[in-house]
Amino acid sequence: MSASDKHIQSLIDRYYPPSTHPYRRLTDEIQSRLHPDATVLEIGCGRKAPVLLAMKGQAARLIGIDVVDFIVADPALELWRSDVTAMTQIADGSVNLAFSRSVMEHIEDVAGAYAEICRILAPGGTYTFLTPNFLDYASLIASVVPNSLHGRIVRATEGRDEEDVFPTHYRSNTGRAIRRLSATAGLSVQRLEYLNQYPAYFRFSPTLFHLGCLYGKMLERFRPLNGLQGWILCVLRKAA
Repeated sequence: MSASDKHIQSLIDRYYPPSTHPYRRLTDEIQSRLHPDATVLEIGCGRKAPVLLAMKGQAARLIGIDVVDFIVADPALELWRSDVTAMTQIADGSVNLAFSRSVMEHIEDVAGAYAEICRILAPGGTYTFLTPNFLDYASLIASVVPNSLHGRIVRATEGRDEEDVFPTHYRSNTGRAIRRLSATAGLSVQRLEYLNQYPAYFRFSPTLFHLGCLYGKMLERFRPLNGLQGWILCVLRKAA
């Protein structure tokens, strides 16, 4: 590890311990709602469905959907190549817990997605999701950069393959939009929280990375600025 990488890691350890990471917070929320009799659906489970595989033995049914081809096969999982706006393989009112991570920003027909999620949820069922906040600087910049360039940028900054980078639309990425879409679909907002994360896009520069960390801590500290943090964690519930 280079001196620059060590310095950046020290900043992460100082400002953002693992328990505060948005991915960890999402996992904790899902685990708190998981039970052995549940039917669980991951929207956008990925080619290898790693999160669902880690849940084996913790739920009655584990279902995953995605628009990509799967490269994993396991009898404990039901994997369907499907769009969230047309989950025709899933019966009405059959899912107790649905969840997704970094998916809703890619959905163009968000009204259709919310309606379909409401359809497949059982009475009292919940949809928990983590999505970028449109009011975060990274999302605002991404929204004006052509989608055709996103793959190359993400590959350069995060090392992800371009084939796993999808167009962004940010139509369900503010608290106001989420509340409006939920109410129209027949879902209630049980929880909506803004979360912060270390500035991953600035890893190339220790100075910018440090400034990004300080900016993030300022947003956390001052309540009027909380809504500018990078992530939204939300739990929607279908009426019992």
